[in-house]
Amino acid sequence: MSENATTAWGYGIATIDTATNTVLDTWFPDPQIGPPPANFDPHLIPSSLGHLEGDDAARGVHLMGVTTASDLTQPPASTSDAYLRLHLLSHCLVQPNSMNLEGIFGILPLVAFTNRGPISPEFYGEHRIQMQREGIVIQSLDRFPPLLGYVTPPRVRIADAARVRLGAHLSPGTTVMHEGFVNFNAGTLGASMVEGRISQGVVVGDGTDIGGGASIMGTLSGGGHQVISLGKRCLLGANAGIGISLGDDCVVEAGLYVTAGTKVTVLADGQTTQTKASALSGKPGLLYRRNSMTGAVEVLPRDGHGVSLNEALHS
Repeated sequence: MSENATTAWGYGIATIDTATNTVLDTWFPDPQIGPPPANFDPHLIPSSLGHLEGDDAARGVHLMGVTTASDLTQPPASTSDAYLRLHLLSHCLVQPNSMNLEGIFGILPLVAFTNRGPISPEFYGEHRIQMQREGIVIQSLDRFPPLLGYVTPPRVRIADAARVRLGAHLSPGTTVMHEGFVNFNAGTLGASMVEGRISQGVVVGDGTDIGGGASIMGTLSGGGHQVISLGKRCLLGANAGIGISLGDDCVVEAGLYVTAGTKVTVLADGQTTQTKASALSGKPGLLYRRNSMTGAVEVLPRDGHGVSLNEALHS
């Protein structure tokens, strides 16, 4: 995996709406980091992909082989370019927040992702009864498709395919339970338990547990450009939430939501001080809790390591 890749390339199969010639998606089975090889020909694709080309009249699309080379320091230039970058993330070839995704919402078209593949929403609407008779069902209407339609990450468990978007970075050993959600350009850097929400831009360290109903504020949900991260062996309790980063071995108790502006009382070395939670962002070995008598949010230092995941579950 590369944290500072500047170029990438790949051979793919694009799904193109026949009526409008709009590229709906592009599948890259084997994306590559680095500059294209010397024999890279933008007009030729491997025979292993070429046999997939052709029309699919039932979906109103045709499939076409494409070659794509990307400058990852620049914004995506096309739908295929954007899909290549999402594949790089989901193949764990690059880490979240390591390449330019500016303008990706404007690049990606709105697509009806079905059990037979992507379809133009307009085409589906015009042929709805015929589609239903043929067993074609919309699984999502979105700009980002479900991850498992394009990538099968090794040694990863995903209980509900609809809750993990293409562009999610899931390291081996990660488990995403039924209510877990992982957005694009976000994910895990090691074996983790995900029962809550990992928003866009958020990265979660090895051995960390995101409890049921827990939420992490991402760069698209009020966090601005601040990147939120959780360190190793952290526990974000059930129905808890954070808008700050956690260092290694931190715990946020169940039901407590800590944002950057939350006023906290720090209890350490026999002294009591008050500050905003943003002043503690990224610091390791802390317990965040709410005093059941006063309602104040308190922060205490923790000794030793944080949580330990079930090794058999995440092996």
